[in-house]
Amino acid sequence: MKLSKIIASVAAAALSAAIFAGCGSVPENTVFSLDDLNGKVIGVQLGTTGDAYATDVTDKVERFNKGADAVQALKQGKVDAVLIDAEPAKVYVQNNSDLTILDETFAVEEYAIAVKKGNDELTEKINGALAQLKADGTLDSIKANWIGEDAGKTPYTSPEGVDRSGGKLIMATNAEFPPYESMSGENVVGFDVDMMTAVCDILGMELEIENMAFDSIIAAVDSGKADVGAAGMTVTEDRLENVNFTDPYTTATQVIIVRK
Repeated sequence: MKLSKIIASVAAAALSAAIFAGCGSVPENTVFSLDDLNGKVIGVQLGTTGDAYATDVTDKVERFNKGADAVQALKQGKVDAVLIDAEPAKVYVQNNSDLTILDETFAVEEYAIAVKKGNDELTEKINGALAQLKADGTLDSIKANWIGEDAGKTPYTSPEGVDRSGGKLIMATNAEFPPYESMSGENVVGFDVDMMTAVCDILGMELEIENMAFDSIIAAVDSGKADVGAAGMTVTEDRLENVNFTDPYTTATQVIIVRK
């Protein structure tokens, strides 16, 4: 399936329900800049850095298990704004003409892969693989296939004859975060999936994906249920108390979605 169709189907499935109770039932937007957020109700996905950032701005934070649910609440007028990563925000706004993204960036972040504390060997192996993927341009190609004007033009394909004798690598993720991870039929697809597939190709391992709630990923890695967590995850002091992180593999921004 083409990337554009995947993104469209993900967003449409998440936000296709009719949600307006009647004309005039949704209040007009009152958030036009970051300065307007104080005192407003901000919708976030539970356990994300957006959740933490919003808590610093206001005590009126509504938390949802899925980013799509936060966006739906915005459309219904239940929250005044949604704080979320830029790329998922673009997907939601693209499929909802009544929403827009503020021009101001809320924060700039770096995504990395969570690894169980003490598993320094795996962390070092993944860092080595990431360095190789950056050096040979593969990581840039994977990113370009999911983000930007050339999305869908450079799909990643594993080389033929990869030796998988290194065993299985279980990746915990949350497939509600396009284009980093989302569902296409029964399969989890996205930037993070292709990135970890490429890492496993270098390490000679078989990638297995476990889809779960975002705020369960750190616990899954900490407990050993999963070997790594890759889900557009930012390194924070709180998370470092429970897991280690690899070197960053991409940068991202936090933005604000509002009603037009």
